[in-house]
Amino acid sequence: MQAKVISFSDLAGHERYLRTTVFGLLSSEPNYCLLMVAANNGLVGMSKEHLGIALALNVPVMVVITKIDICPPQILQQTITQLTKILKSPGARKIPVLIKNREDCINTATQFVSQRICPVFQVSNVTGESLDLVREFLNILPHHGNYNADAPFEYHISDTFSVPFVGTVVSGVVKAGVIHAGDTIQIGPDSLGMFQTTTIRSIERKRIPVPACSAGQSASFALKRIRRKEVRKGMVILPSILNAPAQPKVYREFVAEVLILSHATTIRPKYQAMLHVGPVSQTCAIIDIDRDYIRTGDRALVAFRFVQRPEFLTKGERILFREGRTKGLGIVKEVGYDPSKPLNPESKKDGHGQASVNENTLPMAPAVAVK
Repeated sequence: MQAKVISFSDLAGHERYLRTTVFGLLSSEPNYCLLMVAANNGLVGMSKEHLGIALALNVPVMVVITKIDICPPQILQQTITQLTKILKSPGARKIPVLIKNREDCINTATQFVSQRICPVFQVSNVTGESLDLVREFLNILPHHGNYNADAPFEYHISDTFSVPFVGTVVSGVVKAGVIHAGDTIQIGPDSLGMFQTTTIRSIERKRIPVPACSAGQSASFALKRIRRKEVRKGMVILPSILNAPAQPKVYREFVAEVLILSHATTIRPKYQAMLHVGPVSQTCAIIDIDRDYIRTGDRALVAFRFVQRPEFLTKGERILFREGRTKGLGIVKEVGYDPSKPLNPESKKDGHGQASVNENTLPMAPAVAVK
């Protein structure tokens, strides 16, 4: 059997750290989501929340029910019934598959790319029951993701460090292209939207020095002549244009097609929320909507403005915004915003009209995400 290296990002389960969990799901761009459920507790509030976010972001989900050694059979069955009901709900539309033997494991792993099925394991870390099936499933699991090593280099910073005798180090995921140690790059944007040029001193993957890394890989870069206070989460690293350094375009305003997952009342222009796009987490204000207001379950075209500073954005990026119990997700449709042009010429702003947006680009509102 062939072996592979799998990286796990352990995300917080407590409601207090929901921002950290959302940041981890968006910044690390995981290939799969593994949801842990205690057999004796079932799907509690935050488990439903995390499942809903993963489904909204179109990340394939697998579930591991733990602690089956201390759980009475009838309670375990209640947990499985509850999980099955939620996965089959209109918001999730998943087909749960209970993995009981090696044959189930192999068949499900090879078909998992369909994203319609959701493998469910029942394990005990005390007795070791079914842990071998989880390991085998992860080993057979096909690679999931679309990475272009031939595209221009793009790297998103998800964390920063100051390492003794090394200097400033940044970590993140290579979104596109290939980079080598010693290459000249641009890093930014700063508070004014500017980039500065520097050189990659060295590259590490899994704490091992490597000469290069390519699209889809996570890596850490040691940077020359950059102080740690000059870098932050959400910045990007782009290739430098020799002899004529060009400032990449950054944007304070953008238009996105959004779906409101939950909100107690109505959302109108001037509404503010914390917005996540990739590793960027920043407060955004709604400056225009293609109708008078929006509420839970609505799809609409919305213009946003970053409150603190401009950011590097590209079309097609997924966004997630939240404020208290309010949650919504969307896709960036336009970078920049022209207030003289209507967001959607077909929509009417004399009432709460349903705009004609493309419903194929956003999933249904996950029922599990709405409390």
